[in-house]
Amino acid sequence: MPAEILVKTLDGTLVAGGDSDRTVGTVVANDLMSDVLLNDGDDILLLTSLASDQAIRTANIVGAMCVVVHNAKPLPQTMCQVADTLGIPLVSSPLSKYESCVRIHDFLKAEAGS
Repeated sequence: MPAEILVKTLDGTLVAGGDSDRTVGTVVANDLMSDVLLNDGDDILLLTSLASDQAIRTANIVGAMCVVVHNAKPLPQTMCQVADTLGIPLVSSPLSKYESCVRIHDFLKAEAGS
């Protein structure tokens, strides 16, 4: 699921970091970055409500393919700058984390069935 498809699926906006052609390996929906660090999945899609550059730095450590910030939270400029520097797509979505999880699940299930 490239970032552009993810953006469309989540009614979001690609804010920083550019597009990525990496596919989703694991979805992690969490606001506690210390818990995110415990994940050992590949190509993590990080869904969070934490609008801080800490989320981008954590995503970099775990090798995340994209970070989505939910509930249309305003994103600080430092967060966007870190995402650009590290090349991690940063998406802003008006949806809740729950709704995003449902949509991603439905998309991946439909994609696997085709």
